Amino acid sequence: MKESADPPPIRPVPQQIGGFVHYPGWLDAPEQAALRDDLRGVVAAAPLFAPVTPSGKAMSVRMTSAGRFGWVSDRRGYRYSETHPNGRPWPAIPARVLDIWQAVAGTDRSPDCCLINFYDDRAKMGLHQDRDEADFTQPVVSISLGDDALFRIGATTRGGPTQSLWLRSGDVLVMGGAARLRFHGIDRIARGTSLLLPNGGRLNLTLRVVT
Repeated sequence: MKESADPPPIRPVPQQIGGFVHYPGWLDAPEQAALRDDLRGVVAAAPLFAPVTPSGKAMSVRMTSAGRFGWVSDRRGYRYSETHPNGRPWPAIPARVLDIWQAVAGTDRSPDCCLINFYDDRAKMGLHQDRDEADFTQPVVSISLGDDALFRIGATTRGGPTQSLWLRSGDVLVMGGAARLRFHGIDRIARGTSLLLPNGGRLNLTLRVVT
């Protein structure tokens, strides 16, 4: 007798916050572990590096990328590049990551950049807009792995009230539509809230259509 296929996983009901669409717990524990292992291959091919701002200030995150383009920051400015700072092309975006994009992005286009930021428990990311892309009608999809992060959402201009949301391991967030250019950032990392990464910390993946 032929065995039936495993039923598809039950995905969470999305929640709206500040115009962003939040999928809490989109990835279960085995899916998180599998994606973490995929990312080890990406980092082996394109090692994490410490970016600096155009003014020369060191950023507190380390980063790398996968896809046709990677996002880089140095004294030459913020930009997308087809090569890692070591001069090599970026590795391909893992299939599991692309599956998430296809499930939640709501667009026929595929991402050509997966920016990977690693936050230790001291790292932060100030309020900023993702506006180095050519087409703001395309969303940015964020995937969280590891320790919890306090995510702050602002307006489409600087100043004014903000909202906060704890992003936990396995969460997915879609930044699109009228909220695509909202300011956002990471206020702090809650150390020890996840066992996914052996030495702690948080990995955040952001998928973007660049061209």
